[in-house]
Amino acid sequence: MRISHVEHHSAEELITRLRNVRLLKKPEIKIYENCTITLEKISTRYLYPTQRYVLIQELEKVRDLRWALQDMGYDIFNLNGYLDLWLNGENEPITLLPPVVEESIEQDGSVIILVNDGMHRLYLAHRQWVIPQVVFVRGIPKTYPYYAYPNPFQWEGIEIIDELPEGYIKKWHRISDYHTLYRDFNSAFSRVGAPRGRFTKN
Repeated sequence: MRISHVEHHSAEELITRLRNVRLLKKPEIKIYENCTITLEKISTRYLYPTQRYVLIQELEKVRDLRWALQDMGYDIFNLNGYLDLWLNGENEPITLLPPVVEESIEQDGSVIILVNDGMHRLYLAHRQWVIPQVVFVRGIPKTYPYYAYPNPFQWEGIEIIDELPEGYIKKWHRISDYHTLYRDFNSAFSRVGAPRGRFTKN
């Protein structure tokens, strides 16, 4: 999967767009509109994943994407904004945001930084002793917490698996209709994420 073109967008544009991110099932709510949003380098030792696993093929994809972007002058762990990536044969770009983390106040009063988006990149950063640049969001409305609980043991117990077994519990959800709390990044960006496959530069 070859990257034919990359377009970089500034940190200011990233933060402006993030303020327009809406809840998936409540699109009238801009979840980050009045929050404090910063780009910061935060050691993974301070982050709490919500996902209980990582997929081997996704880790390999992130690794290959990192190498391909390095050859083009970009650091996947230090974007200073966000990227639009064009792949050979594709008319529309995919958007690569920095990992997104949120300040969360849990029921026991603990104030922690949970991982919202970018689990595989942050796991790779953790394993490679990298301090990644992340989007740090503070001041989330208490009525709309992240839809899953953070892992109290942080990176311990995160499983590395080939595929998800049937019935596998990916996250511990806060409520039964957890999609009502889901942050829809595609409401503010174009095609957030990346297709599966190995990446190379053109």
